[in-house]
Amino acid sequence: MDGTTPNGGELTRRALWIINPAAGRRTIQRFIPSVLRILMDAGYMVTTLVTARKGEATELAERYAGDFDLIVCSGGDGTLNETVTGLVRSGSSLPVGYIPCGTTNDFAAARGLPRDAVAAARRIAAGQVSSCDLGRFGSRFFVNSAVFGAFSWMAYTTDQTLKNTLGYTAYLLDGMMDLSRIRPIHMKLTADGREWEGDYVFGAVSNASALGGIIELPVDPDSLSDGLLELTLIRAPRTLQDLDIIVHSILNKDFSGSFLTVTRVRELLVENDPELRWSLDGEDSGALDRVEIRAVPGLLRLRS
Repeated sequence: MDGTTPNGGELTRRALWIINPAAGRRTIQRFIPSVLRILMDAGYMVTTLVTARKGEATELAERYAGDFDLIVCSGGDGTLNETVTGLVRSGSSLPVGYIPCGTTNDFAAARGLPRDAVAAARRIAAGQVSSCDLGRFGSRFFVNSAVFGAFSWMAYTTDQTLKNTLGYTAYLLDGMMDLSRIRPIHMKLTADGREWEGDYVFGAVSNASALGGIIELPVDPDSLSDGLLELTLIRAPRTLQDLDIIVHSILNKDFSGSFLTVTRVRELLVENDPELRWSLDGEDSGALDRVEIRAVPGLLRLRS
């Protein structure tokens, strides 16, 4: 290679492209030549790295971000989380381009990013850089959501082959087979001078318009970069009628009932006993009995 594109332009910038080849239905593998061509035509000499295990995107981004002008990642919300986490740890403010190819892609849906790999690459090559908020979860970060309770485990326990074959239906099948896991969780939450305490079956702190493709939130797109997070809580039902009310409310996007709480917070302290497992952008975060969560305004620079 002589450092020029077929159109005579020079490859004057460097891009790092991190690919999770197992994400979604593995469709990204068909589009690698097209995406490379688009980035090269935009003047980028591209280094492509393929992950083989959980956490590797974080390691690659942290180690190599300082050598590039742009970092692009392909995968689901978990891959984006890993890439952004590595970038933050490196201390770099490098812009991030995201080519979504996971199962649900809540982050892309909330921000109107194309699901088509070629269209996403074109947006990255020609797009502007905008600032996006992140959530800090203890010492970790999330780009989309931190979730606990009913259905929160499915993103990281549902078999990848099943997800690739059936897509979103795989999550529903996994949930129906594991309804025995749903247990009321007693907890206390403190946020910005307000308190909630009770038994809950689901909760999420998010910067998104949807949670796992299951719950669609009443979120204005402009609020995704305002330094606040959405707190969503579902109180434990005591009767079948209560459960019916909850399901009806979710399906109809009606959050005015007594079983659902949706509000906005800047900082949140969650205390519970016993320890509780959380999912960060679809990845298991381990069990905790206390965690502090807060919005980090504008920490992610998104190229789209």
